[in-house]
Amino acid sequence: MARGISAASFFGSLLVVAVLSSCGGSTDKAIPLEGFTAEEIYKRGEWELANTSKPEGALRYFTEIERLYPYSEYAKRALIMQAFVNHKAKNYEEARSAAQRFIDTYPGDEDAAYAKYLLALSYYDQIDEIGRDQGLTFQALSALRSVIEEYPDTEYARSAILKFDLAFDHLAAKEMEIGRYYLKRGNYTASINRFRIVVEQYQTTSHTAEALHRLVEANLALGFTDEAQSAAAILGHNFQSSGFYQDSYALLSRKGLTPEGKGDGWLAQIYRQVIKGEWL
Repeated sequence: MARGISAASFFGSLLVVAVLSSCGGSTDKAIPLEGFTAEEIYKRGEWELANTSKPEGALRYFTEIERLYPYSEYAKRALIMQAFVNHKAKNYEEARSAAQRFIDTYPGDEDAAYAKYLLALSYYDQIDEIGRDQGLTFQALSALRSVIEEYPDTEYARSAILKFDLAFDHLAAKEMEIGRYYLKRGNYTASINRFRIVVEQYQTTSHTAEALHRLVEANLALGFTDEAQSAAAILGHNFQSSGFYQDSYALLSRKGLTPEGKGDGWLAQIYRQVIKGEWL
């Protein structure tokens, strides 16, 4: 037998797999695992994960290893697998809990980076809807930043950078959604406040051009021509090929105005900074 494994050991392992494999469905939990080694239980968890459609089935095995063999190498492996399986099953709070326990217990382990990445994903994967609580987005950004800063040379950091940008863009999208809501209802001051947040705090996102155009619209509606002209000037300087700039230019032209930095407002100040190359 290869690698010095005796026939008795080989057939014993097959027996273990056969016994554990017969424990499917609701009868699975009735079979005690105390008689099996940590490795045997772990392998059964891996088998469940690879061969069944419900990832939750593997959780029992990975959880039991922690209970039966708390100080073993397999207990450490099982803990990171609990985080992975819970995330796969969309049990995000449980995934965060397991990942955090791994980080706290094994901070210097080579899988700590993966645990921190799973922790971040458990927040990130819950922010796919703009209407969802933005607190999750901020938590995702914080957790993703930790991965990027603490493990910069890993594949997890590279993935985290992409997700960080998308989460950041998500925050800007939420501000735009609220700003448009106010704009359509004629609450121009409230809409300006939202679009200003995008321009000042989320200027690297894909929403900046539209935010500047909406600022032209809202300020013109209020009769604040200096602010409207300044917003259009910034838009033209940074996004001249954008359709939003063409729309803003048309709005100003109808009133006999042109895009230019005017006045002493916050938009005029930004315009002067742009011309000096200190912004965007």
